[in-house]
Amino acid sequence: MTWVGHYNYWGAIFLMMSGFYVVISRGNLIKKLIGLNIFSTSVFLLYISMGKIKGATAPILTEAARLSPTPQLYSNPLPHVLILTAIVVGVATTAVGLALTVRINERYGTIEEDEIRAKDDSL
Repeated sequence: MTWVGHYNYWGAIFLMMSGFYVVISRGNLIKKLIGLNIFSTSVFLLYISMGKIKGATAPILTEAARLSPTPQLYSNPLPHVLILTAIVVGVATTAVGLALTVRINERYGTIEEDEIRAKDDSL
């Protein structure tokens, strides 16, 4: 298979680098959280892409599959289950990040990183 056939991996890499760029280049804390969410979404897509096997089915054993003389090819369900857990953790982390951003805004009156540093240095 050529590199074009792995479009899902290229998409995940593009999203990962886009999220990483947003985290590094932006000074706004909300934009940094959005960049982190884009980055984590790319990791989810990467793991789900690796968990799928072409021509394989879900690992549900039926009587017909058990009695079949040819071996059945199954996909691994573990990456999908781990991604569900990671999504929940990502949502919780985003909620904590947003709560901290609200508190920072109440304390400093801004959510721009440069202005926060300037106010912190003047104290």
